[in-house]
Amino acid sequence: MKLLVIYNPQAGNGRAKILLPQVRQYLNEKGLDAELLLTDRPAHAVELVAESDLSRYDGLIASGGDGTLFEVVNGYYQCNSEKKPPIGLIPNGTGNAFMKELQLQKSDWRKAIDIIASNHSRPLDVGRFVSQNQTHHFLNIVGMGFVTDVAQAAIPLKWMGNAAYTVATLQKLINLKAQKMVLEIDGKTIERDGVFVEVANSRYTGTTFLMAPKAELDDGLLDVVLLNNVSRLKLLRLFTSIYDGSHIKYPEIEYLQVKKVKVIEENPGMLIPDGEVMGRTPVEFECLHKDIEFFWAK
Repeated sequence: MKLLVIYNPQAGNGRAKILLPQVRQYLNEKGLDAELLLTDRPAHAVELVAESDLSRYDGLIASGGDGTLFEVVNGYYQCNSEKKPPIGLIPNGTGNAFMKELQLQKSDWRKAIDIIASNHSRPLDVGRFVSQNQTHHFLNIVGMGFVTDVAQAAIPLKWMGNAAYTVATLQKLINLKAQKMVLEIDGKTIERDGVFVEVANSRYTGTTFLMAPKAELDDGLLDVVLLNNVSRLKLLRLFTSIYDGSHIKYPEIEYLQVKKVKVIEENPGMLIPDGEVMGRTPVEFECLHKDIEFFWAK
C-alpha cells in the first residue's frame, strides 16, 4: 500500500515529533510505502492535501490530533483528484476524540497503523457547514456559544492535557449567560434562550466528553445538543455528567437528530469545529451520507 501521511510534529505538545522515528519504522515494518509530509503551521495540512494527486495513493492518513484530521478532511474535499483513497488516522495529539470511535487510546498509534495495514474501510457520514460564505467539512463536532468560549480558553492550557477543558470551563463559568437562538431544523424553526449548541457527527469531543451519545457515523443524521438557560451551579453538575453522556437526561438539554440545521445567535459568535476556532454564526449544517471511506478495524 502506498500512503500519503500528513504528520503534525507539534501534536501532543511536541510528543509527535519524538515519536516520528518510531512511526516511520513501524510503517516500514508493516510493509507500507509511506510518504510523510510534515506540517509546520495552521492550515498547512489543508494545503498539502489539496495540492496532492491523491489518485497516486491507496490511503490518505492524518497523524496528529482532531485538528490535524479536520484539516486533512478539508484538504481532501478541496483536492481536484478524480480518484481519492480512504482516509485513516494515527492519533498522537492533545485532543483525540475521533480515535474513540476507532476504539483507540492515545498510546495506540501502532494499533492504528495495524488497522490501516489491514486495508479495510467503511463508508462514513461527513458534516458540512457553511459560514461567512466558506464551506468546511468535519467528522467530529462543531460547537458554538459557551463551548466556544471554553475551547478558546483551553488553547493556552493544552499542556495540561484533558484537564485543560475542565479548567477552562471553570474559568468561563463566571461569565455564563444565555442568549436568543434561532434554529431552523429540516424546515421547522424553533427559538430558545440557549447557552450552547453542539452539532455532532460522532459521539465524543475533547477526547473524554461523550457529548452526543446517540450519534452514529453512518445514519445520515447530525445530532444537535442544545443547552437551554441554566444556573451556574446546575451547569457544574451537568458538566460532570458529560463524561458518560447522562447530561442528555437533564430537562435543560434538548437532543435532536437532523439532516440539516441552521443556527442563528442574537450575538454572533465563533465556531469550534473539531477543536479549531474558525467561522461565525449564522451557520448552516448538512449531513453528507456515507460520503467518504475511512480505514476501520474488521
